[in-house]
This record gives sequence, C-alpha cells and structure tokens, in this order.
Amino acid sequence: MNKVPVTGFVFHSNDSSSDHSHGLYITSWDGRPYLHRHMFSGITSLNDGHVHEYIGITEPAPTGVPHVHRYHTVTSLNDGHTHIIEGATGPAIDLPTGGHVHYFEGFTTVNGMHPHTHHYKGTTGNEVC
Repeated sequence: MNKVPVTGFVFHSNDSSSDHSHGLYITSWDGRPYLHRHMFSGITSLNDGHVHEYIGITEPAPTGVPHVHRYHTVTSLNDGHTHIIEGATGPAIDLPTGGHVHYFEGFTTVNGMHPHTHHYKGTTGNEVC
C-alpha cells in the first residue's frame, strides 16, 4: 500500500444535521498544492456604439477553503481597440451538483478613439484543475 502525503486542517462545522461535526480542508496532495481555476467569458456592455467579447481563466486558488480568484484578460479587438478586464471574483457559490462558481463584475480600462469603458459581469464556470 502506497502512502500519499496530504496536508490540510480540520475545522468545526455548523452542520445542522448533527450535534457536532467537522470538515476537512485539504491544502496539498502528494506534495503539490491543491489548487483549481475557473473559465470565464462574456460580452461587455454596449458603449460608444460597440461591444467586446472576452474569455479567460482565473488565477489558481486553494480548493476547499473560503477563497476568491484574481482574473485578467484582454477583450476582443472591436472598433480598432481592446480593453483590459481584471479584478477579483466574489466568494465561492456552491452548486447543488457539486463544485462551485464565482460571480465577477467590473469596468474595463479606458480606451478607444473616443475614450470610454465598458461594464462587464458574469459567473465563472465550475472549477477546473
């Protein structure tokens, strides 16, 4: 039997289905950090007569603990320019089928012949390794 080194911590859970319970957060598995990412994509608001599309993947964050993800991407080239989208997601939103997603929202950088920004918002996809 091979042993796999695992690190993490145990916490007291307020699970209402029992009098006393604990949860386990795994922070590394076999010597590697236990991290995940999320895909995100969308279309910006209509400003200055056009929209931009965007797609990206968040920065890694620990699995199983309360967390947010940083994200950064460049929009599609429309009307002769692009914008940068960056920020941090909201906290994890558990899915009934397992896993979780994150809400994100913000404004692009200013750019264009007539300087302007675009609003964007969305929900990431489920977690990926």
